[in-house]
Amino acid sequence: MDNLFHFRTSHTFNFSILISINILLFFATASACTIDAVPMQQSFSNLSLVMLCKSVAISGLVLFFFYTFLPGFPSKDASNLFGQFELNWSASSIRSSSPVNSPTNISHIMFVLVGSLRTWKHRKPYIEAWWRPNQTRGNIFLDFPPSPELLPWPSSSPPFIVNEDVAKLRVFQKLRSPIQVRLFRSILEAFRLKQNKDVRWYVMVDDDSLVFVDNLVEVLSKYDHTEYHYIGTNSECIKSNFDFSFDMGFGGAGYALSYPLVEALAPTIDQCIERYPYLMVSDYLCSSCLADLGVHLTQEKGFHQIDLHGDISGLLSSHPQSPLLTLHHFDTIHPLFPSKNRYESITKLMEAAKIDQSRLLQQTICYRKASNWSFSVSWGYSAYIYENIIPRSILRKPHETFVPWQRSRPPFYMFNTRWPWPPKDPCEAPHVFFLDSIEKLARNIVLTTYNRTSPRNLPPCSLSGNHSADAITQIRVLFEAILPKEAGKIECCDIEYVAGMKVAEIKLRGCRKGEVIA
Repeated sequence: MDNLFHFRTSHTFNFSILISINILLFFATASACTIDAVPMQQSFSNLSLVMLCKSVAISGLVLFFFYTFLPGFPSKDASNLFGQFELNWSASSIRSSSPVNSPTNISHIMFVLVGSLRTWKHRKPYIEAWWRPNQTRGNIFLDFPPSPELLPWPSSSPPFIVNEDVAKLRVFQKLRSPIQVRLFRSILEAFRLKQNKDVRWYVMVDDDSLVFVDNLVEVLSKYDHTEYHYIGTNSECIKSNFDFSFDMGFGGAGYALSYPLVEALAPTIDQCIERYPYLMVSDYLCSSCLADLGVHLTQEKGFHQIDLHGDISGLLSSHPQSPLLTLHHFDTIHPLFPSKNRYESITKLMEAAKIDQSRLLQQTICYRKASNWSFSVSWGYSAYIYENIIPRSILRKPHETFVPWQRSRPPFYMFNTRWPWPPKDPCEAPHVFFLDSIEKLARNIVLTTYNRTSPRNLPPCSLSGNHSADAITQIRVLFEAILPKEAGKIECCDIEYVAGMKVAEIKLRGCRKGEVIA
């Protein structure tokens, strides 16, 4: 029977135990009745035992039949009496046609995208930059039906669903933020669409977020999708976490829920909204409901809420050694690349993402000791040259090119930074280069070029011998694209440069055993 189904209960009373007892009694009493049938006929006193054996056997068989073949049993009244439980069929029987232990792929993810009709027109390019028609699965949930100017709905966008009217909820008059309740209920509405064949994960994402799907698949593959998992990240800003929760997966960054968790959460959503009508944001509401189910956040550093303003190049140029999963809040930050608008910047970043997401924004550091230079490459985005030998322990901290979401008392961020920006010390100020082009060469070699966008306007660093890098206008980075970069594992590099030349070349490679990056 374990291969056919399993029970999960949210109450201490376990129906599976009751069923097991009845089944055991069925077989035990059936055997007893068979063995003792002849002696029982010789004694009237044994007749009652015969009747008892038959009654227990029949009742056990009836219970076995109901619980095995009637998924709707018990009724609501019975569930109120004995406790809520769910009957979950195994992946090989009803919901899934693929082996449970097969590798997770893009088809196993259901995206629940949330937005509004008012913002859709200018946020549509954000989603279409990463959405893969006929590959990615999911819907964009809107507050109103699309206006005629948005129709016919393009196949390059996710199919749209108009959210249910939350005004029909009996708790509506008490809701602090009906809009946020609408967003949260999109999980329930997506679940009710019954498009869940082979789905292992639900991923909630805002309409102004960029998702790096290949990396997301790899990260989710680490987790057992048959268990309860709630995966996301905090805000970058301490105050945002303090205002809401340090245990919350921020919705703009996106968060992932394993399918069994969605199964457990969906039936309780409206009841949970009634418990927390005063909560102001959908992700805090979701986190609270999950906490009441006994599930807490698992953090993945590749999700990015981007609760920041201004220029986030400092953050992206010193990204953690974790696969890049999402970027959010494009409407509140500067374009990612100088001289490009927001949409052009996203297109440029996605050019690198289409070649190798595993290395995207992953920081590699190496040195040219002859001139006392440090090179830091954020693959697919930027490259820096420092006229000083600076250890990796320092270069991994981002330059504070940005400002926090809200002004407050320091410390502002959940991570260490280097400031002020721009540095006035020529031994600390980098020469900055941004991605210009990417191409595949022969023998699986990938070449990215990074061009200087503006002069540094500082004298050479005297501490390192006055070896100026002002002459360099381009950095070329090459690597052999045989295998994806292993998550959490850094790479090293070698530099080829002739003094006075305008181009420096860097070759990425695996780090040698015991190699010190300093």
